[in-house]
Amino acid sequence: MVIKGLRQIGKTFIVMQYASMMYENVVYLDFKERPQLREVFGGALDVDRLVMNISAIIPGTRFVPGKTILVFDEVQECSRARMSIKQFMADGRYDVICTGSLLGLKGYNRKAGAGIPVGSEHTIVMKPMDFEEFLWAKGVPDDVIAHIRHCFTEEKPVDGPIHEAMIRYFREYICVGGLPHVVETFLSTGDMNAVRAEQLDLISDFRDDFGKHLDERESEVTDAVLLARINRVFDSITSQLAKENKKFQYSMLEKGGRASAYQEAIQWLIDYGLLVQCDNLSLLQLPLEGNRDEGVFKLYFQDSGLMVAMLEPGSAADILFGDLGIYKGAIYEDIVADAFSKAGRSLYYYRRDSGMEIDFIIRFGGEIALVEVKSKSGKTKAADYVLSNSEIYGVNRCFKIGENNVGRMGPKLSIPHYMAFLLGEQRLFYNVMCQAVWAVMSVLKKTSLCACAPPSVPFDTLIYKGRVT
Repeated sequence: MVIKGLRQIGKTFIVMQYASMMYENVVYLDFKERPQLREVFGGALDVDRLVMNISAIIPGTRFVPGKTILVFDEVQECSRARMSIKQFMADGRYDVICTGSLLGLKGYNRKAGAGIPVGSEHTIVMKPMDFEEFLWAKGVPDDVIAHIRHCFTEEKPVDGPIHEAMIRYFREYICVGGLPHVVETFLSTGDMNAVRAEQLDLISDFRDDFGKHLDERESEVTDAVLLARINRVFDSITSQLAKENKKFQYSMLEKGGRASAYQEAIQWLIDYGLLVQCDNLSLLQLPLEGNRDEGVFKLYFQDSGLMVAMLEPGSAADILFGDLGIYKGAIYEDIVADAFSKAGRSLYYYRRDSGMEIDFIIRFGGEIALVEVKSKSGKTKAADYVLSNSEIYGVNRCFKIGENNVGRMGPKLSIPHYMAFLLGEQRLFYNVMCQAVWAVMSVLKKTSLCACAPPSVPFDTLIYKGRVT
């Protein structure tokens, strides 16, 4: 198992929680903090030899077949440790979970003789907390969240007091974002200045990673040209999104800026986990991926809190009081893009040269659905045009997301911003699946057929959005 994602999103925490619960022996190797551990994997990748060397360098470790798991933390710092996964899997005595913040980026684990062990890994991409997880962190009862979900599926208005509370909580979430340490700071202090300071510190840490790769000695090296381009792209996102036409424009990076010069920088930020790309569609037809308008796209932050932190001081207070200024469209589009991305969706929008634009296009219930995002309520002229010409476009469903309660008008369903995470079909199905797992395990416990799940139960079955089930 390899879990990759942005720094500071809780990869190590949840892996260690799982490993400690499910195994008698946990062998933890942090290649970032203890670079000397890399020497263990310098010779032949024989399992018995590796076990002996690890036992020597980490006194007190125990290797018991079937009851031991190795945790390779920040595995991108030791490409040969990642190569050893194949040997451990073939041997079969010990399980392995890896985490990595820079996996898949240029130069990491890509050197000759140190490739990825194809066929031996199962990779999961972990992302910052979504709004539902934020509600869990705030201690909002499960029955309240269940009420919201019920209102969405049944297309019924949310009870007034709950609706008002959710609007308030969602504005908090926009400002705070989903990075666990930032959320913890907010919940423990309630101080938005402390939250912003924490976010800016994290952005500074992220910038330290920009353009990094590993040389042949597995030492961190920074590509100066790539670093400059990554910073230009990253710094431009807020102004790119503030435009009426939010299409990413290379000319905003430098005069005469060319796509070929910045494609690698953009992909670096996407692979790192800070940005997510939303592609324009040439046609409103399924499959959506097959109708991408190559080279025409928008970029959104993967965490809205980071976007707010990059605005001028005082922006969080404006958002909390509902005064968003020129960024109101950008902020709400960004938070919906973030919700869709965390639900496992690829992002698409639809814009014509005439200026007609629909914020997002999704596949929902086996058919195309339009998604229009408004900061308050507002009209949906582009969506109304497409819906009224269904014989041309073949689209008969639209979600209007705004600061309103649930309500339907013909083919258009209005839902509040805080319900955006419920539009992720894959995540909704996964939630139902996990509830079924819960039910089965409960029955097994009551009938004394088992006391707990055995280590053979897959990690992603036991873990749902940070909760060990």
